[in-house]
Amino acid sequence: MIWFIAVFVFLIIEALTTNLVTIWFAVGSLFAFITTFFTDSLVIQLIVFSVFSIITLIITKPLVKKYIKKDETTNYDRIIGKTAVVIKKITKHENGRVKIDGKDWMAASLQTIDINKEVIVIKIDGVKLIVKEKEN
Repeated sequence: MIWFIAVFVFLIIEALTTNLVTIWFAVGSLFAFITTFFTDSLVIQLIVFSVFSIITLIITKPLVKKYIKKDETTNYDRIIGKTAVVIKKITKHENGRVKIDGKDWMAASLQTIDINKEVIVIKIDGVKLIVKEKEN
């Protein structure tokens, strides 16, 4: 009866979380529960629980990584493609600064861009914007 309850407890925990954290134990508990029909040995039940939990983990982990991709976008991604104004000169070898949406950002570019020039944000690299000069 304990294994039967364990299956449901692990499934409830799984349903309440956003990641796969207990599904392997739910499967292991299910197989341990089935084992109780054939043996009363707690040692054998624990071995079945462990083996099937590990097998389920080994099988599902690569599938989870392949099909469930974490969304790593932030609100700052919305500034990509927007126009910023250079407030400190940017060169190939030295970061400058730009202002966009009222915020001051470190900026880098493959070209030299003078103060007060408009630039387009190409991408975000850590805390630095990668920009290019805006064409008129």
